[in-house]
Amino acid sequence: MRPEDFYPRDFLFEGSGDGDSGSGDGDSGTFPRPHCLHLWYNGCMSKKITILALSWRDIKAPKMGGAEVQTHEMLKRISKEKYNVIHFSPMFEGAMAEEDIDGVHYMRAGNAISVISYAKKYYKAHENKIDYVLDQCNTHRFFTKFWVPAEKRIFYIHQLTREIWDINLSFPLSKIGKIMETPMLRLNKDDFTVALSESTKQDLVDVGFDPDKIFIIPIGLPEEIYEYADNHNLSTNKKTITDKNNAFIYVGRYSPYKGMNVCIEALSEVKKTNPDMQLWLVGKKNDEFIENELKPLCDRLNLKLGDTSDDNESLDVIMWGFVTEEEKYQLMEDAIALLFPSIREGWGIIVTEAAYVNTPSIVFDSPGARDAVNFGEAGYLCRENSVEEVARLMNSCISDTVRYKEVTEQANAFSHKFNWNENGVLFEKVIETIENRKNNAS
Repeated sequence: MRPEDFYPRDFLFEGSGDGDSGSGDGDSGTFPRPHCLHLWYNGCMSKKITILALSWRDIKAPKMGGAEVQTHEMLKRISKEKYNVIHFSPMFEGAMAEEDIDGVHYMRAGNAISVISYAKKYYKAHENKIDYVLDQCNTHRFFTKFWVPAEKRIFYIHQLTREIWDINLSFPLSKIGKIMETPMLRLNKDDFTVALSESTKQDLVDVGFDPDKIFIIPIGLPEEIYEYADNHNLSTNKKTITDKNNAFIYVGRYSPYKGMNVCIEALSEVKKTNPDMQLWLVGKKNDEFIENELKPLCDRLNLKLGDTSDDNESLDVIMWGFVTEEEKYQLMEDAIALLFPSIREGWGIIVTEAAYVNTPSIVFDSPGARDAVNFGEAGYLCRENSVEEVARLMNSCISDTVRYKEVTEQANAFSHKFNWNENGVLFEKVIETIENRKNNAS
């Protein structure tokens, strides 16, 4: 992958590899409270650029996920000497209406629907002081096209929904969602846009977005994984396949679109030639999904399903449930490969995490998943998205140890390209590029 393949011509990022992207120290004492913006702007210091970030969830929301982590880690790392960041999202039980977290000022009001009105009122009250509005799309929309001038809008999207409508919603809502997604996206097709991956960028271009106005800022890895790698000397202590457990691993939600069922069916195929092989399921349990989906499937395939309270050696599929980050990294390191047959992602961050602890992944050729294995250069990429293909690659991991070693090393090298500090630098470059284009246009 070459940088020039992903970024517009004038989006430069030389010098971004040193990880110095600003204080990121959470010094809220230097951050002006939103209702005091007028005092701050009238001061003798040079004007900072103020960014209003909009999202349907924030870093403390009960249903916070990877998108919220990505957004917070990126925003907290931009220079607070240059930028003033306000994040606006819905209120939730027990939350403060306003608080500073890592140098980002969080504001909350309303619910998932009424927050649009609250955000608009806040913007209108301060529009002369707000330079850019970062409108994060995660199915939820703020419709900024209708109340923020084009030159101030930045559209921020991790992934399109597409096939997921059919899985997560029943008819007719699923049909309505699929029909409305493209015209809703086109509301922002003329905006400067930040996407998470090349796949998402291409999806946006396909519906009319200008590729020269799309910037890719990929995922970063959490600090805990660096500590784990250092504590276990993973740079030198790299397990070969003979050091691994006879197990493949799935890490994620109990959700049909994530492909957990595919993993179990593929295990059944692999056990025909490798009867001792197991599948580990890591993630918070969903009792309804277990009863309605996993148990009937395992019964049909004659696989023994259980959790860590059972005799692990007698089980085919082990549910580990929710584990700590360190336990997650240990389990991934001990497994032969991570299985990731998801039909759509912004980026398969768990794939990158697994690679960092020297475990390759087998992924569907789907948006976000293919990007995480560098389009097959840093992991096993399915030729077709099927149970049989996943099983074939699982057997390949076991039988072709030379190829397995090569793939593991390539995956690990690729995973070292991603860190949060880099993302802060890249986001600052996005703003600088937009500023330069506006100045050149005038």
